[in-house]
Amino acid sequence: MTTLRFFAAARAAVGLDETTVSADSLDGALRQVDAADAARWTALQERCSYLVDGVTTRDRSTSLAGVGIVDVMPPFAGG
Repeated sequence: MTTLRFFAAARAAVGLDETTVSADSLDGALRQVDAADAARWTALQERCSYLVDGVTTRDRSTSLAGVGIVDVMPPFAGG
């Protein structure tokens, strides 16, 4: 099982802080998310970066074998 944690716009689109999924790949995990705003969530996924157990990726084919946490990080401004 892998925990997906959502931040900023991803949290708003999904409607949750986190959820747990069972999937072989990042793409498979993202497809399991039952978002509050499905259209926004679908569009947002292409712009997000993902921290897979602390390692940044944008490759949605990334394996989740043995992965505990994926942080879903949309683009954001800040200082």
